[in-house]
Amino acid sequence: MILEGAFPPAQPLPAERDLAERFGVSRSAVRDALRMLEMIGLIETRHGQGTFPKELSVDRLVAPLTAVMSYRPDMRDDLMDVRLMFEPAVARAAATRATEEDLVDLERALEAQRAKLASGQSPIAEDTSFHALLARSTQNRVVVSIMAILNDLLVESREQALSQKGRPEQSLQGHQDVIAALRRCDPDAAAQAMHKHIKQIADLQMQAPQK
Repeated sequence: MILEGAFPPAQPLPAERDLAERFGVSRSAVRDALRMLEMIGLIETRHGQGTFPKELSVDRLVAPLTAVMSYRPDMRDDLMDVRLMFEPAVARAAATRATEEDLVDLERALEAQRAKLASGQSPIAEDTSFHALLARSTQNRVVVSIMAILNDLLVESREQALSQKGRPEQSLQGHQDVIAALRRCDPDAAAQAMHKHIKQIADLQMQAPQK
């Protein structure tokens, strides 16, 4: 009911007695359920006000991971490994599911990236947008959410990679190759292009000195 919006975040949940009657269970069962929901971050207790649903956001999921990764360089390697597993699969799915509107949006992001490069500006925002739009092209909301988390975690590594000589041009070429495969509706080529794109970033990350 919380996920379906039956209990808006701005309003407290019904009293335990009311919930117990509604679901036909004891108040202790309701109390245990509320405790579990609070542990997983779906609700919060406000002293003197009641228990409220919490807005689910990518930021809430990402913040703890970001804090840990800043002190664990080895986890950045694991994150890159996740990209190598995940993003080629995203490109593969997008090759068979992307609509014409998706392709137009991806090409628009590519043009914006090209314009930033031509003017000597950093194309980090456009790079991030490309990967988000590619995830959207799979028509899968879970993939979109996972990519949003990855994009938030990858801010530092993108800045580092795109500051290296020649890397922005490589990134642009990688994105062009992925879109070309999508235009041909070629899942294998899309996956291969994305794997090559991410592998180049991984190789640069291995060469860069760790902070």
